[in-house]
Amino acid sequence: MFHLTTQKRGRGFSLIELLIVVAVIMILAAISVPRLLNTISDINLRYAATNISGLLQSARMQSVRKNTFYTLLPTTLSTGGTGYYVHFQSGTYAVGDPLLPLGTRITAYTGTGSGAPNEASFTSGTSSNGLSFAPNAGSDNPSFNARGLPCIGVPATGACPFVPGLGFVMFLSKSSALGNVSWASVAITPSGHIQIWTSDSSGNWVQRD
Repeated sequence: MFHLTTQKRGRGFSLIELLIVVAVIMILAAISVPRLLNTISDINLRYAATNISGLLQSARMQSVRKNTFYTLLPTTLSTGGTGYYVHFQSGTYAVGDPLLPLGTRITAYTGTGSGAPNEASFTSGTSSNGLSFAPNAGSDNPSFNARGLPCIGVPATGACPFVPGLGFVMFLSKSSALGNVSWASVAITPSGHIQIWTSDSSGNWVQRD
């Protein structure tokens, strides 16, 4: 009897047991892979928002250093994608300008009207989970004057006057491989500080920086 039992144990797994193991693995993969893809998409979006924030900070420092205004501007890259660069007084891109290519599947919106979740509440300036100021509602590109304050530049005159209470907001969206859309925002307060926000699955905005 002992000999027969030992032989049965040495034969390995049965076909039913293997099918059960494969089924369990497939179920776990079906649960974990979508979450993993969404997490990777969120990380890429936050990385892009952080880079936009750094580019805006570069524009702010340049404006103070050069005693004039600098603007963050979009451009179409040779690859067909979108990038952002910093230039003196809203001029066209020149070699050497700080340039940031946006990652794949990332779309940027300047101003309001992006379609981001709970955007109206987030940008009202009165929400406890949103901006403490109402940003410029137009699509003007964010600029900084010689004092490092946000302004709307006028290239024809070289002026970029500070408007009390003026701030800017940019929205970034990224679709994952499964079609889910993540949202982030980069805001410039009237005092020139730069904030990064992200939206959770419920549409609530959380400040990251």
